[in-house]
Amino acid sequence: MKIKKSAGEMVFDSFNVVFLIFLMVLAIYPFLYVTFASFSDPASMAAHRGILLKPVGLSFASYKAVFDNPNIMQGYKNTIFYLTVGTSINIFLTSLGAYGLSRKNVLLKDYIMMGIAFTMLFNGGLIPTYLLVKDLHMIDTRWALVIPNAISAWNLIIMRTSFQAIPDSLEESARIDGANDFVILFKIILPLSTAVIAVMVLFYGVAHWNAWFNAAIYLRSRERYPLQLILREILIQNSTDSMMTGARADDRVPIGETIKYATIIVSTVPILAIYPLLQKYFMKGVMVGAIKG
Repeated sequence: MKIKKSAGEMVFDSFNVVFLIFLMVLAIYPFLYVTFASFSDPASMAAHRGILLKPVGLSFASYKAVFDNPNIMQGYKNTIFYLTVGTSINIFLTSLGAYGLSRKNVLLKDYIMMGIAFTMLFNGGLIPTYLLVKDLHMIDTRWALVIPNAISAWNLIIMRTSFQAIPDSLEESARIDGANDFVILFKIILPLSTAVIAVMVLFYGVAHWNAWFNAAIYLRSRERYPLQLILREILIQNSTDSMMTGARADDRVPIGETIKYATIIVSTVPILAIYPLLQKYFMKGVMVGAIKG
């Protein structure tokens, strides 16, 4: 039977709906503004003031300038390399560590976990880390953005908790059949942990896609710059001159502004498109870490 709501409950529910819609608009409007501005005519956008609810004079000049810029395309290639190679290394090493620490008969397992958790509160700092990367001869190499952050302590704990939830009987049956630890991990544990692996791919992938600070510290050659570092130069240092060579002198300032909006969209949309594909695993994978310690 359908329970009839009281007047107070209906008012409360209506207030919640209106309030949440208001919060949704506040959250999504900046993205819509940047999207509309990127498709706007540069001169019209420069003269526009106030709220933007649609493109002001539809124009693709900014996107043409972005994709004609060799730095943007090279940054895309580098970021895709850091994303694919880095995330693969992340998942592989995190899986190995989580599997070893999730087994019951591991010597000093609790002390090792205490040491890992300690790194979440304190770390060596920027200068010792830079000296370590330098001594490993990784300065100005792509590996400087992949190897130092190969394992996240928080992600390791989440994956370890997920592995602990798998029944021990599966491992015991596999060992009776002669399976070793690598067979158990890659043929039993990982196939049963699809949700948490999807979450790890999302966490590590977003971190690699958005990373720019380590690139600014360790890289010297522009041909190795990731997309986000190129974007930082365009947004903060106003380095849009090389992208406006075909524009008239009077049009350089307005098109420079819309180029910034177009660059934001170009660098944001790909990673946003990945999230819906992993959304069905997201809640299940994250909640695993909240069930058991």
